[in-house]
Amino acid sequence: MRLGDFKALSFDCYGTLIDWESGMIEALSGLTAQVSPELTRDEILQAHARHESEQQAQTPGKLYRDVLPIVYKRLAEQWGVSVSWAECEEYGRSVRNWPAFVDSPGALQYLKKYYKLIILSNVDNKTFHYSNEKLQVEFDAIYSAEDIGAYKPADANFDYMKAHLADLGLEPGDVLHTAESMFHDHLPANRHGLAGCWIYRRHAQEGFGATMTPEESPKYDFRFNTMADLVKAHQEELRNG
Repeated sequence: MRLGDFKALSFDCYGTLIDWESGMIEALSGLTAQVSPELTRDEILQAHARHESEQQAQTPGKLYRDVLPIVYKRLAEQWGVSVSWAECEEYGRSVRNWPAFVDSPGALQYLKKYYKLIILSNVDNKTFHYSNEKLQVEFDAIYSAEDIGAYKPADANFDYMKAHLADLGLEPGDVLHTAESMFHDHLPANRHGLAGCWIYRRHAQEGFGATMTPEESPKYDFRFNTMADLVKAHQEELRNG
């Protein structure tokens, strides 16, 4: 299997293209500074992953910018910190400030020359607009949790994407699903028969950070530590013919 076998790349956004863990840690700093003993970065991220996943499953139709305030409230309760609803709502708006990984814009601009680019993300459309500005590329399709009424890893997300691929002149076999999260993306992509490319952003860290631990280890067809490494591999394929 070669990267050139595909006509489209479908991307998870947060954790793959946008550095959501750094964004979370920064946006939660006012809350976590009030916790004693001091929390480690992974303790913060793992707690966030649990509350976010539970809330998304509980209220799958709720917009992501409205899920995050509830997550903030649950975290404050877990850590014994008193917060106002205004603080919770402010956290819900923080995604617009989460940074892109430094290599994401350039990599996407390069890949756009060779592939259709698709977003399949646990986000609402208004919030993604801010992230898209940071990514500096026009995607051929954007499928959000708001459009679908469900959050990954629910099968509805991949069913929705597959149902709309024909609008882009694509079939499922044309698509390489490109993502960091084993839990949100690679396990359900396996169930749906999609080829997978693991962008292992956390390769220098232990655990799964802001995503839940997957029930099993999914398979994937390519692995790169960064988007820049994916680009290099594609360029090498072109050179070798």
